[in-house]
Amino acid sequence: MTTQSPPIVSLQAPKDVSIDVIEQELRDIWQSYNNNEDGMAATRATTFSFIVYEPDAVQELLTLLGYYTGPIDGIAGPRTHAAIKVAQKDLGLEVTGLSSDEFVVRLRAAWEAEKNAEDGANHRQYAADLDAIGVADAIAASNPCRIITLCPTAEADEGVKASVSAYCPVNKRSQNTLVCCEYVTLSGTAEALERIGGIISELTIPSLPKFLWWKASPDGEYGLFKRLASQCDTIIVDSSTFREPETELLQVGDLLATDVPLADLNWSRLAPWQELTAEAFDPPERRDAILEVDRITIDYEKGNPCQAFMFLGWMASRLQWRPVGYSHRSGDYAIHRISFLGQDQRLIEAELAGIPVADWGEIQGDLISIKLTSTNLQADCCTVICSGTTGCMRMEASGGAQSCRVEQVSHLEDQKTETLLGKQLQRWGQDVLYQESMKVTSSILKLSQPD
Repeated sequence: MTTQSPPIVSLQAPKDVSIDVIEQELRDIWQSYNNNEDGMAATRATTFSFIVYEPDAVQELLTLLGYYTGPIDGIAGPRTHAAIKVAQKDLGLEVTGLSSDEFVVRLRAAWEAEKNAEDGANHRQYAADLDAIGVADAIAASNPCRIITLCPTAEADEGVKASVSAYCPVNKRSQNTLVCCEYVTLSGTAEALERIGGIISELTIPSLPKFLWWKASPDGEYGLFKRLASQCDTIIVDSSTFREPETELLQVGDLLATDVPLADLNWSRLAPWQELTAEAFDPPERRDAILEVDRITIDYEKGNPCQAFMFLGWMASRLQWRPVGYSHRSGDYAIHRISFLGQDQRLIEAELAGIPVADWGEIQGDLISIKLTSTNLQADCCTVICSGTTGCMRMEASGGAQSCRVEQVSHLEDQKTETLLGKQLQRWGQDVLYQESMKVTSSILKLSQPD
């Protein structure tokens, strides 16, 4: 039996430092390593700075409790999932590998109990998942970068604690040179982090692109968010994680309306659905039929309707539909009904149905199926797009006199957060299609707001 080699080399394990000597500590790491006698050199961050705002501090708590030994980067990669599974088993929770509000509460309680115990050093040693490279490691493998993780805590305001580290994926090297990523972790209360907003900005590498992954509500009035957003080339969010989906999706729309360069990883998950929708009307005999569509049904995994609303916003923006009505009914199935007026003042009706599912996997709110039809029974526009057998059967069984073109979405494994994040970090600036679609999506959501 052979032993798998770790996917990363640690130039410096996390080391607590004073905020005002972070840059010096990082320089010391590189100088000490490049002065070694093994002939191996290390290339430090030269491509971009990546700031991660990590509000639940799961990795930090897992590290303190001895479950996690990787970099604290705010990115839930394979090693983080493996650590969460071990912790969930020890805490008597359902083992999913995914964080939740209850899990974070239990972790905090476990850490408080351990701090207060006489033998507080009784930590479990977590065996890292050596067969998988974490998300940040995958990023570093392509781009030697600096990752600055901000971990707001709910404890007493005692200022900001800082640590620095450096890791290098061993599968990415040029002759005798390792390609490495620097990690700076800052933890403290939200107020304390806001106080050092200027220092955080100074920690980014001058003259290189800056990305901000904001893993919290995108509140345009929060001082730290405003400061960082104004200085970064792209702000990245993931609406699949929103706690209050409609409210926070509206916040995203408001930011886009002020030309904030914002990207949503969840929008990228719609690409296969958009491509199949467009392809369905590519044949010459069907091109005009798209204008006959006036009934849309979208099924999604109940719990987060962001994908459904954004897909509907995309359709409406392309066909120049204007939202004029909205209603909602909760229950076992969350039903949203939206009405539009087309360019010819024709009424278009859409229904978004949140379908309860036993296991929604890593992403909550994924689309299940889409059906496009027309009240004009002579129109050849009926189209069904689905992600699996159940979704296809449900849509096909919904009846109608029109024969439907059925397409099944594939390669959904490419929609994982780490894959989409890696792609997003290869580009920056505005996505015009996303902006135009979100403008209509925001108009839909505003109809749902109380007067």
